[in-house]
Amino acid sequence: PPSERLQLLLRRSQEAKNCAYCPYSRFPVGAALLTAGGEIFSGCNVENACYSLGVCAERTAIQKAISEGHTSFKAMAITSDMGDNFIVPCGACRQVMREFGTDWDVYLTKADGTYIVKRLEELLPLSFGPEDLKK
Repeated sequence: PPSERLQLLLRRSQEAKNCAYCPYSRFPVGAALLTAGGEIFSGCNVENACYSLGVCAERTAIQKAISEGHTSFKAMAITSDMGDNFIVPCGACRQVMREFGTDWDVYLTKADGTYIVKRLEELLPLSFGPEDLKK
């Protein structure tokens, strides 16, 4: 995305992180998803006392976008409070992201706002997707 749009995407992921409900892990994560149409949907992790019922920030953002009719994505920014390492999506989130293609950017950030960008296909190589069901 153009520089101004990227800064907005990064900022929205940071804002979403502040809404995280994570009383058990104390590990807040925010995500912001840029649709092909230019809209941004944000999400945060939401934990549950029954641990397996929690949901990650990345999946929250995707589900919000899908529920509003968007299925084509350009980029996602992910933010946490990790100091020395870039935050990366878990395996489940990578597979959910993969459902919507491999040709989009994922901005992985550190707490200080620095980031690296990876293509989704780099984060989930040799992936299984909807087209594989047609073979």
